[in-house]
Amino acid sequence: MVWGEDALNVIPQILPHGFECFELAFWQTTGNTDLEDLAKRLQAKLAEQNCIISCLTIFGNPLTNEGSNADAIASWERLIDHAHLFGVDLITGFTGRLTDRPIDESIPRFKEVFGELSKRAMDKGIRLAFENCDMDGDWKKGDWNIALNPTAWEMMFDAVPMDNIGLEWEPAHQMVSLIDPIPQLRKWVDRIFHVHGKDATIAWDIVREHGIHGPKPFVWHRTPGFGDSNWTDIITILRQAGYTGTIDIEGWHDPVYRGDLEMTGQVHALNYLKHCRGGAWIPNPKN
Repeated sequence: MVWGEDALNVIPQILPHGFECFELAFWQTTGNTDLEDLAKRLQAKLAEQNCIISCLTIFGNPLTNEGSNADAIASWERLIDHAHLFGVDLITGFTGRLTDRPIDESIPRFKEVFGELSKRAMDKGIRLAFENCDMDGDWKKGDWNIALNPTAWEMMFDAVPMDNIGLEWEPAHQMVSLIDPIPQLRKWVDRIFHVHGKDATIAWDIVREHGIHGPKPFVWHRTPGFGDSNWTDIITILRQAGYTGTIDIEGWHDPVYRGDLEMTGQVHALNYLKHCRGGAWIPNPKN
């Protein structure tokens, strides 16, 4: 994942490491970004390496659409309208929520906002996917996202029964809640439109001795290859279900491979994920 404002600087520097796709993200607003110019310049650079933009992302709170999030809905609309210029059919982000209110109280507003956005997207052949991050919220309160567990997903998809809305899923966000991601993936795979390459490590010894509300951390987000998940299993489940999307590495969270080791960790994750998918594609012999 690369921030949209930095993409033209960062992507050319890391392309030689073998990355095949990039999620282009914005925080709270697309701001003054000239999306047409950005798309044109990025597409020219990526075409040289047979690389793609996998999706466009806006992380904000469109359900309040106030204060620093006042441009959130408009940013979703801009990305939907400009997606084709980047060669993508997927926009992702947080659902938003009514600040510090229970999730069920946010569902009517979710229906109002994403009922309209999903129709706008459908008319343009665009899908929408919601990241499963709790952003330090829970069922009772929070200020960014309601798409944090399967009960909320069921409520969301019942409220907006559109085929073009789904999930941007990663195991880490479920593991911090001590949810086993593998059976969840099997159950929800048809609703997963995009996958973040981010994992977690759970210190079960700390959980057993101190629980999850004590002073000792019991879980850490990790770069793939350093966490608890078997990504060969994850990729197998995705492929068995016909998933043809990407896995985009979301860095900047690992407690060890950070700072000067950030790109060391991300490139290790890249090579690890390529190994888990079976390595490079090898054509079959011709008859």
